[in-house]
Amino acid sequence: MKRNKLYIGAALLLLSIASCKPTLDEYTPSAGSVNFSKYVAIGNSLTAGYADGGLYLEGQQVAYPNLIAEQLKQVSGGEFKSPFFSEDQANGSGYITLTALVNGQPVTAQVTDKLAYRSASPKLLTKYTDPINNLGVPGMRMDMAFAAGVGSQAGNMYFERLLPDADAMKTYFAYSTTQNHTFFSFALGNNDALGWATNGGVEDGPTSTLTSTALFTTLLGNYVTALTAGGQKGVVATIPDVTATPYFTTVTRTALLAAVNATNPPTPVTNIYIATKSGSRAATDQDYFVLPFSSTGLLGKPNGAQIPYGLHPQNPVEDKYVLDVSETATVVQRINEYNAAIKAAAASKGLALADVHKFLNDVKDGVRINGLAVSAKYITGNAFSLDGIHLTPIGNALMANIFITAINSKYGSKIPQVDVAKYRGVKLPDTVPASN
Repeated sequence: MKRNKLYIGAALLLLSIASCKPTLDEYTPSAGSVNFSKYVAIGNSLTAGYADGGLYLEGQQVAYPNLIAEQLKQVSGGEFKSPFFSEDQANGSGYITLTALVNGQPVTAQVTDKLAYRSASPKLLTKYTDPINNLGVPGMRMDMAFAAGVGSQAGNMYFERLLPDADAMKTYFAYSTTQNHTFFSFALGNNDALGWATNGGVEDGPTSTLTSTALFTTLLGNYVTALTAGGQKGVVATIPDVTATPYFTTVTRTALLAAVNATNPPTPVTNIYIATKSGSRAATDQDYFVLPFSSTGLLGKPNGAQIPYGLHPQNPVEDKYVLDVSETATVVQRINEYNAAIKAAAASKGLALADVHKFLNDVKDGVRINGLAVSAKYITGNAFSLDGIHLTPIGNALMANIFITAINSKYGSKIPQVDVAKYRGVKLPDTVPASN
């Protein structure tokens, strides 16, 4: 039985939600002590609406700052513009879509039509240089925000898209702090740890290094000082624990062993071997295999000496595919240090604090919000898109509410919450049969 645009884990839940009385707070909206007339959002891919491994129009439209801005209209918020792709280039940079589930395993495909590239080499997106409020740039890091040339053709194509050619050497810091804003949200710094973690703790260029805590703290201080120089108010977000995302929790040692043993090897396989910075060893359940490893087809493949990949200590899974227990401890500690700096910076300027880190850790094991089940499970958990890092529309709605709650609590405003039930999770392909 075919279902058009069914959304995993959400269909029956949303039906039950729709039939119940809304649980959203009912009160007269007010701005409190805040001027929301020009709200700008500073951040990276999560702010921009990146999802499913790409930036495309539908994701941009439901980016959490857009959802916040829609609610701010009820408390005298002004117009909020985003650098949307046009309808004929709606698929933007391209993204992945779920095409089938085979024996419960997802099959994805890359969307390649209606893209927004003006150059293939180097890859450059169609320019959008009109004034905007959503300043989110996928891939932006705290350290790179202060580096000239990141917005050039040799740098970040998402930032390059937003700059007139004459401004190619302008830093993201200069660009984002000169918007004549009255209110801001700030969610930058995730990539200063994420790039290193998603590369298995292997440094391979500037996007996969761990920014030092000292540098992060200094740059963050410069940022909040500039953003509040005119007495403006805002909300600052903590950085999520990257190991709480499906990118790290989906491909488990147990699942890999089960897949290998399902092929009926002559002798049952009991260990997956991984390369670490201190040598090869058997993996444990405390080691995280990154999500892309599941589609490499490498596990068990023999090398020239006929030693199967990952199944023998002499041919272990490469370090870049595994965030081992030691590397996990490193990145978790660094994120905690970043968050301590973020909390201190927010307190020093009297800013609202959106504790995204706490929320996503709570979500990891599953919660129910307005009757909707949400967790960090890949595909079925509702919150995370197919890339295992970025959010679904439901995830963005939940994120928007974290910010709104923080703003209301700090400034005495009464901004209505986003109705999460209006948004979808991961799309199922049309050919997936209905569940019983």
